[in-house]
Amino acid sequence: MKRKITLKQIAKELDVSVSTVSKALKDSAEISVDTKEKIKAFAKLYNYKPNNIALSLKNRKTKTIGIIIPEIVHHFFTTVIRGIEHVANEKGYNVIICLSNNSFDKEVLNLEFLANGSTDGFIMSVAKETQQKEDYHHIKEVISQGMPVVMFDRVIDEVICDKVVISDKHGAFEAVQYLIDLQCKKIALISTVDYVSVGKLRTAGYKEALTTNDLEVNEDLILKIEDVDHSQEKIEEFLKGKDIDAVFAVNEQFAVNAIKALTKLGKKVPNDVSVIGFTDGVVSKSFIPSLSTVNQHGEDMGAKAAHLLIERLESETEEQIFQTTVLDTSLIIRDSVKK
Repeated sequence: MKRKITLKQIAKELDVSVSTVSKALKDSAEISVDTKEKIKAFAKLYNYKPNNIALSLKNRKTKTIGIIIPEIVHHFFTTVIRGIEHVANEKGYNVIICLSNNSFDKEVLNLEFLANGSTDGFIMSVAKETQQKEDYHHIKEVISQGMPVVMFDRVIDEVICDKVVISDKHGAFEAVQYLIDLQCKKIALISTVDYVSVGKLRTAGYKEALTTNDLEVNEDLILKIEDVDHSQEKIEEFLKGKDIDAVFAVNEQFAVNAIKALTKLGKKVPNDVSVIGFTDGVVSKSFIPSLSTVNQHGEDMGAKAAHLLIERLESETEEQIFQTTVLDTSLIIRDSVKK
């Protein structure tokens, strides 16, 4: 009897990516004829059965929701999960949580695993690598086979589904406007690379606040970081010798690292430089000085996403009108800014 084989094992055996295998088995025009024939022949030899066959069992209900998030280390995602779980449990649903670790291939595998009859639908925030590749075939495939998806936070315009986001641009605008109202004129920005959607929107809010107040957008005062987990040295190098009176950071980690860097450089926060971050996590409250921040209301976002998904799962109509819910942010002022 031939051994059962998975998508990941086929990719490893043939020295190609999981994405290439997935697309080849779906006869995608993006994959060359030779590669498709090789992958299909190998899959047939080992009797590979796509997990999405289970999706055709439309009457089967697991009462389970799949959650796919990029990472668990940030407080924001834990609050979103809390909001999802509260609503799901209230409605009689369980949840399964998977991490993509910001990897495209891991996200594809997570979807394949959860679509194998384990869940009725998905709530997900896409991986950074998925946004970079701009490859969403795995998400579209799941939706096309009848499994509803709700995206939150990092969403993809090209994927038609329900979405829950915050007003990232407006939240950033309000934070920078607050600094300007404190007479700050030289405001540095620490952001993510542009292909991360939320970083791009928060950068746009920062720039809009400056131009609205007739202040120059100085690109020398903008740092865009790709590797969030190793940002400390880059932030220290960026801030060295900078003549600034404020920093706006697009996440909590960047803001805390900025305060550490400023302190190391002999600057006092907030007397010399005011700092505002994004996401009101545990660190924001406990760090010294406590961090002023934009609250994303992650629990509300998770609750709304769960309501949208469960409503679609339990609806008896075939309605295909999708909605994007935009939640308000709120600015919380603590000790990292002058008062």
